[in-house]
Amino acid sequence: MRNILFVHQSAEMYGSDKTLLVLVTEFKKKTINPIVVLPNDGPLKDALEKENITVIIAPVFKVSRKMFGVRNLISLPKQISQAIKILDQINKKDKIDLVYSNTLAVLIGLIYAQKRKIKHIWHVHEIIESPKLVVKFFKNALLSKANNTIIYNSEATKCFWNKDNEILNQKAVVVLNGLSKSEIELPELERAEIKETLLGAKNKETMIALVGRISRWKGQKLLLDAFHNLSKTHQNIRLLFVGSPPPNQEVFLETLIQQVADYDLIEKVTILPFQDDIAKIWEVIDIAVVPSTEPEPFGLVALEAMLASKPVIGANHGGLKEIIIDNETGFLVEPNNVEALVHSLEKLITDKTTRETMGQKAYQRAIAVFSLENYVSQIEQICLKQIADHPNPK
Repeated sequence: MRNILFVHQSAEMYGSDKTLLVLVTEFKKKTINPIVVLPNDGPLKDALEKENITVIIAPVFKVSRKMFGVRNLISLPKQISQAIKILDQINKKDKIDLVYSNTLAVLIGLIYAQKRKIKHIWHVHEIIESPKLVVKFFKNALLSKANNTIIYNSEATKCFWNKDNEILNQKAVVVLNGLSKSEIELPELERAEIKETLLGAKNKETMIALVGRISRWKGQKLLLDAFHNLSKTHQNIRLLFVGSPPPNQEVFLETLIQQVADYDLIEKVTILPFQDDIAKIWEVIDIAVVPSTEPEPFGLVALEAMLASKPVIGANHGGLKEIIIDNETGFLVEPNNVEALVHSLEKLITDKTTRETMGQKAYQRAIAVFSLENYVSQIEQICLKQIADHPNPK
């Protein structure tokens, strides 16, 4: 049995959180014992423990602007010492064969691997365009000799970080995210009931949805603007937002609620917080939209929609370009362009046959290209090769 220490930035249940959960759950069934380090309690911790996966709460040193404040910089050595003591206890009990940092934002994995001479893999799920100081900091961290392999979740993410850098290119491998299909298929009566009771919608209304964190760049305002334009000529449509804002950033939700009211769309727009059982929600959605105003490193929510046989309209940048096939599984639209979004939405609103055909093609592509089995197998091979080539000296 090989012990891999996974270090992660949060205990929420969004993109990189979900990919970690499916990965370590599958690893647990094999010859790998995953041990997961999280910074706090939350839905991810609960889900991991439900799968009998060991979870340790410890400082992970998530890089943020706050981290560079004077007070935090002064306390940093003490926090690092505290985290290393916790990880040493794990290493003493279960010899750690490999440290796996799942997301670029956590540093304790690299620090610990370097200090204890254990091999380290960094799985990068982010494209960070600003501030430039942080971008430079991360690029230097990726170049660290202690960082043996870099897994990128898309070619877009790899190209962003590795551009014109041969050293990083030699360490890099792209593994596209994978998911398994939910087995939920609701009968028409239950689908209509969910639409009416949970979403306040009539069964015949075309449901347009954006599922994901409510934040500065996920495109909620852009989609609302497009929906406002469409609602003037299409009465039988409804808009759904599913997701919650990041901690201490509730202003994004408050602003969205106010914008809905300003457009006089309270009766046509539903906003739901994060949902544990998102599969049932996907069943009642007709059109999925991922209108991110900045490049998505991957775009896991687009893949979730495709596995639910939904056509996806996505912004034509970042990882979404590797997921959506334009005019086949959905549409790729110019980023930050309301008119382009309205045009593509109108095509799907007015043509149910096209919606269903694209949804079926989306499902077929998701199964063929983004299977969970392929995702897990690729990462397992990378991890086991690192362990075989560089055993823990403990």
